Amino acid sequence: MDREDVHRALRRMAHEIIERNEGRLGEVVVIGLQTGGAPMAEALVAALEEIDEASAPIDKGTIDVALYRDDIGLRPVMPEEVTEIPVDLTERIVVLVDDVLFTGRTIRAALDALTDFGRPRSVQLAVIVDRGHRELPIRPDYVGKNLPTRRDEVVDVSIDGVELGEMVK
Repeated sequence: MDREDVHRALRRMAHEIIERNEGRLGEVVVIGLQTGGAPMAEALVAALEEIDEASAPIDKGTIDVALYRDDIGLRPVMPEEVTEIPVDLTERIVVLVDDVLFTGRTIRAALDALTDFGRPRSVQLAVIVDRGHRELPIRPDYVGKNLPTRRDEVVDVSIDGVELGEMVK
């Protein structure tokens, strides 16, 4: 995927979010997972606000799930970025955004972390790339691209595009 493909996917996903939530963007909070999901969430919010010009600014935030991961003790885990969720999530519709969905473990950690900020009415998952290889029963609601990969490949997503590479050993 190049830059245009990523922007087209984000715009399509924004339309799907508006449709699924019946245009009630005032109830939606978009939260990007640090670090790769945060810029994707920003771009998704920009697309939502561009499409639905009549709506008020959409609430957004970021979350770092490092301390909620289930592999603490298996590898060094340190919070990388700040968590910033400026609103109570109780009874809100949370759209959780990440760049790549792989095993599902990061999303599981994010679901645990969200409970510290309230009890959302629902949580929807938006990912730019779903590469498969799930280890947990987690499924995205909005997908930019399904990209079948080998487990040893690396998928690098940015606003400028998606690159597939080999894992450094």
